[in-house]
Amino acid sequence: MTVRSTMAGYSAYTPSTSYTPSTSYSPPETWQSGHATFYGDESGSETMGGACGYGNLHDSGYGFETAALSTVMFNNGNACGTCYEIKCVNSKWCFTDAPSIKITATNLCPPNWYQANDAGGWCNPPLSHFDLSKPMFMKIAEWTAGIIPVSYRKVSCARTGGIRFQFQGNPYWLLVSVLNVGGDGDISQMWVKGTETDWVFMSRNWGASFQAFSKLGGQSLSFKLQNAAGQIVIAYNVCPIYWSIGLTYEANTNFY
Repeated sequence: MTVRSTMAGYSAYTPSTSYTPSTSYSPPETWQSGHATFYGDESGSETMGGACGYGNLHDSGYGFETAALSTVMFNNGNACGTCYEIKCVNSKWCFTDAPSIKITATNLCPPNWYQANDAGGWCNPPLSHFDLSKPMFMKIAEWTAGIIPVSYRKVSCARTGGIRFQFQGNPYWLLVSVLNVGGDGDISQMWVKGTETDWVFMSRNWGASFQAFSKLGGQSLSFKLQNAAGQIVIAYNVCPIYWSIGLTYEANTNFY
C-alpha cells in the first residue's frame, strides 16, 4: 500500500501498471558499445524483484522496461534507478528500423568467474552488459540470437509523481527503499530527519535501500536525498507521526 504526502494529509494511491522512461534527455550522453542478453520468458515474471530492492516491478511502476546491469555498471548498487537508451547494432539479429528501447536498472547481472568474458561470462568486469527482460529484448532483436551487440547511453528518467519511500525495519532501525526517482534516477546519499531529531545520515544497506540506526518512531519524517551529480532534493513530512512498517509513502517532490 502506498500513501501520498499532500498538503491536505495522506490519501490512498494506486500505482501505475506501466512506465516509460524519459523520451528526452538533457544533455544526451555519447553512445557507447556493449552487449545485451535476456532472462526469463515473455511473461517477465523472473525479472520481478532484483538486487535494487524494488519488489514487484509492476507495483513499483517500472514494468517490463528494466534490465540487470553487469558488475561494473551496477557499481555496488549506485546505479539502481538509472535509465538507459539501448539499440541493437551490427548484427543480423537486429530488427530492421527497430526503435531504440529505454529501460531502468533494477537488478545485478552477477559475474561468472568460471566462464570467459566472451564465452558466457558476459557480466564479468570490465564488460558493459544489459540482461534485459525478454519482452524488451524482443523489441529490438530476434530472441533466438541469445546475445547481441548494442549501443547505449544514459538518459534522464521521467517519472510520474513524487519519490516513494518504502518502509521496513522497526522504530529503532529504519530501512527505506527509494523508488520512482526522476532525473538521473540514482541516489548516492540520503538523510532522515524526525520532528524531534537533527538530520541523521542513512548508510546504503543494499541496492536502493538505505538504513538509519536511530529512534524515529512516533515522529513525522523528512528525507534529504543527493544524487551522484550532487543535486539535492528535500522531501518534507513524507509520513505522518504514526507511520507504519510495510507501507510506502510518496513525497510531493522529485528530481526533474
